[in-house]
Amino acid sequence: MSNISTQAQATYLGGPTVIIEIGGLRLMTDPTLDPVGTKFVLSEKSTEEKLAGPAVFPEQPIDIVLLSHDQHFDNLDGGGRAFLKEAKLTITTKAGAGRLKETGINSLGLDPREYRAYVAPNGDRIKITATPARHGPAGVTKITGDVIGFHIAVSGSQSFELYVTGDTVYYNEIEKLGERIDPQYIFVFAGAARPRGPFNLTMGTNDVIDTAHAFPNATLIPLHSEGWSHYTENNNNLLEAFSILGIADRLKILAPGVVTALSPD
Repeated sequence: MSNISTQAQATYLGGPTVIIEIGGLRLMTDPTLDPVGTKFVLSEKSTEEKLAGPAVFPEQPIDIVLLSHDQHFDNLDGGGRAFLKEAKLTITTKAGAGRLKETGINSLGLDPREYRAYVAPNGDRIKITATPARHGPAGVTKITGDVIGFHIAVSGSQSFELYVTGDTVYYNEIEKLGERIDPQYIFVFAGAARPRGPFNLTMGTNDVIDTAHAFPNATLIPLHSEGWSHYTENNNNLLEAFSILGIADRLKILAPGVVTALSPD
């Protein structure tokens, strides 16, 4: 175990997909691994297209996939779905876990506030708790389905917290969550996605700014903001907005394919 780094690190693949390694335990968020140009038809009037493929592919096994939901292609595309069979475990919504099990994928469903604890190869204890998420405005769940985020609390060689929002907008449950947890980093699913109409299904700049204020000690790492045709905002929009408000230092943009250390301090 002495050769296993205790330093948390992240590798951004593209879209909503990042690999997070903590004490030798390897986590991946919503796997989107199809090549650039892949298209998914949602309806007669709506098609999603990948504008960029994954920067890299996982070279080592993934222990746990943190899947916010399984029902949308920009969070689980064809390549990502095939990859789930290679991962040791997928944690997602209870409805999603049921669907994935039917296809032979080892999956675990959690409702918000439910958790599981794991021990990393270096001995650190990692507690993963499902967090609330709402995939659009009030009343949208009957259209978009269930979604969760993830709170990751690490204790042992060092103590720190991470928060993966999953596909959600900012709403009262996120504000309440800010009173219960204190993450050093938030992987925020942004992009102001608009695949269905004139409303956002993921966080726009205002939502991300509100999230920054709800979690005043966190550095925000944008995901789900580059690489798909239905994202209406990108990282440049976030940087501009945060700069105008004088809080650009609260954002951390990950370079695709580059292993980036996450300092818990």
